[in-house]
Amino acid sequence: MPLARIDVAADTSAETVKIIGDVIYEAMTTTANVPANDRFQVVNRHGKDELIYPADGYLGVTYTPKIVFIQVTWNAGRSIEVKKAFYKAVAEGIHERAGIRKEDVWISLIDVQREDWSFGNGEMQYAPTA
Repeated sequence: MPLARIDVAADTSAETVKIIGDVIYEAMTTTANVPANDRFQVVNRHGKDELIYPADGYLGVTYTPKIVFIQVTWNAGRSIEVKKAFYKAVAEGIHERAGIRKEDVWISLIDVQREDWSFGNGEMQYAPTA
């Protein structure tokens, strides 16, 4: 049920992109109770003028051209503690395994309802039951 959109610089290697995707999926399954095999990710590479961030930083965080934007759409209902654990697991995992600064791991979560998904066949697999 989560959909992760991952936006990186054009020169980001395939190996680094794989690591980022793996870390996000692992963090989902270990911290946010996402089921096995529920891995849907879209990766977009961007030119230097297409990843825009504040040159002077924001909220005490500074960024570099290696910034990674991660947007995850998932079912609503996770606690603040779960979300914090997810943010930490992703930032630390990407830093440890890909060498990207934790400051350059930018994450946004979008909470939706279970019935807001179709996994194919034009069906609402998570339809509410009466």
